[in-house]
Amino acid sequence: MVGSLDLHAFITRSRVLQLYRQALRIAGRAPSQSRDELRQMMRQEMEKNRHCNDKQKIRFLISDGLQRIKDLDEMLDMQGHS
Repeated sequence: MVGSLDLHAFITRSRVLQLYRQALRIAGRAPSQSRDELRQMMRQEMEKNRHCNDKQKIRFLISDGLQRIKDLDEMLDMQGHS
C-alpha cells in the first residue's frame, strides 16, 4: 500500500480521495440508466493518473476534476435530479 508519506503527499492524497468521494456522491444522483457508466468513467480517470508524481500535473488534475464535478452537479440540478 502506501509507505510513509511526507506532509505534502499526505495532504494531496487526502484531497484526491475527497474529490473521488465527492464525484461518486454526485454520480449517485444521476439517472439510474447512466449511473454505473458514469462511476466507471470516474474510476478510469482516477486509475489513469494513479501513479502520477508530477506535483504541477496533480494540482491541475485536481482543479480540473473539481470543475468537472461542479459542471456535472449543475447539470443534474438543471435536469431535476437532486
